[in-house]
Amino acid sequence: MSLDKFELAGKIAVVTGGGRGLGRAMAIGLAQAGATVVVAGRTESDLKEVVEQIESEGNQANYFTFEATSLKGCEALVASTVEKYGRLDTLVVSHGVGDGNMAEFISEEQWDKVIGIDLTSAFKCAQVAGTQMLKQGKGSIIFISSTASLVAFPGGAVYGAAKAGVDQLCRTLAFEWAARGVRVNTINPGFMTSHMRGTEGFYDNPHYKKDVLARTPMKRKGAPEELVGPAIFLASDASSFVTGHIMPVDGGWCLE
Repeated sequence: MSLDKFELAGKIAVVTGGGRGLGRAMAIGLAQAGATVVVAGRTESDLKEVVEQIESEGNQANYFTFEATSLKGCEALVASTVEKYGRLDTLVVSHGVGDGNMAEFISEEQWDKVIGIDLTSAFKCAQVAGTQMLKQGKGSIIFISSTASLVAFPGGAVYGAAKAGVDQLCRTLAFEWAARGVRVNTINPGFMTSHMRGTEGFYDNPHYKKDVLARTPMKRKGAPEELVGPAIFLASDASSFVTGHIMPVDGGWCLE
């Protein structure tokens, strides 16, 4: 049956930033599709809560606390997963920070922070996981990027640059690893009902909300659960010939 290609039973998936927001939704969704999920991030209480929810639905999960900006932390995450489960089939890189400012006011500290978390640490996680997948001869890496990589936003200089870097990283890794069985793709969310820590100031601004809805063809924000379908597709054999793809999930935002 064609739907069997979307089946994730027996697959081992790691979701970074899985304790809240978009990562949480995808961790739960991948588990519902049959994967055993390692929910990874910094806040243990959030991770435990996600694992408890997954297990309450009769699915399999574990959690791992780590610092994504640390290469040793990424290595420990992958090593722990492989030691426990014997392999790593899917990595979803969903951690990140949104810290915007108009270009003339971006400090060196702010620039380094956003680039370090949103781009450099994404590479570290992918490099370590990809090395393991290359040994296996198969795997799927899914970066959670942003429509900020595709269109310009006021105050988005550093965040947009970081996410554009993620998109190009995706393309390059996909090109380098395609012949060895490892696929790399991105999901680029538009404006969602969930948001990253530190972005409350503009997300909760009523004028900002009105502008977002007016600019979005579907006239609404996306729910975190609406990333689950794309994530399952890219994690599964249904996308076996898809690599280096940049996939906006944005209610049509990038059409204009």
